[in-house]
Amino acid sequence: MRKEQHHKGWNEIKTNDSWALFKIMGEFVNGFERMSRIGPCVSIFGSARTKEDDKYYKLTVEIAKNISGAGYGVITGGGPGLMEAGNKGAHLAGGTSVGLNIDLPFEQHNNPYIDADKSLDFDYFFVRKVMFVKYSQGFVVMPGGFGTLDELFEALTLIQTHKIEKFPIILVGSSFWKGLFDWVKTTMLEAGNISPEDLDLIKIVDTGEEVIDILDTFYKGRSLSPNF
Repeated sequence: MRKEQHHKGWNEIKTNDSWALFKIMGEFVNGFERMSRIGPCVSIFGSARTKEDDKYYKLTVEIAKNISGAGYGVITGGGPGLMEAGNKGAHLAGGTSVGLNIDLPFEQHNNPYIDADKSLDFDYFFVRKVMFVKYSQGFVVMPGGFGTLDELFEALTLIQTHKIEKFPIILVGSSFWKGLFDWVKTTMLEAGNISPEDLDLIKIVDTGEEVIDILDTFYKGRSLSPNF
């Protein structure tokens, strides 16, 4: 009897998983259709917990303004903190401001600086991550937590394994990132787990001007298009 009950519960789970595929497909279709109409963008990542008076909040606003002035839209995760700062900078500069929102039980709510027609809602992190990677001409990574690191290392892995073409990955805040990448350059590299050229995928800077210089240098003479 107990074995039959277990099998019944397992079959119910499999049925629910099958129906979930339609919701997942719907998120992909909606995301692809709406994002494909927006044009070249740069994604800005960073902590949802950073306050408005923090130096990195202010720097993110300035970087987003500069990115908009250079002709790119700005994509963020749509929430508070440094995501809000990215959308705010784009909004103040009159640029395209996109928010890819995720339904979370805490800390996530749409910020008010996203263009009304460019706010997308997702239930699945993996669908949302595909949108960031496919439609971004570069990643600007501000100080953040696990979610920020997740996006960063996802992009590095896809480029390293040639699943997508190389694009600029720019980390802002050398004092924040130094410890992590000292470890990458010593422990990880010395163990043979990455190649020396993998380190070339990352640029670490401290100013908005450096961000724009890297983007302009990379895309000089190149066409802008989705990454896959």
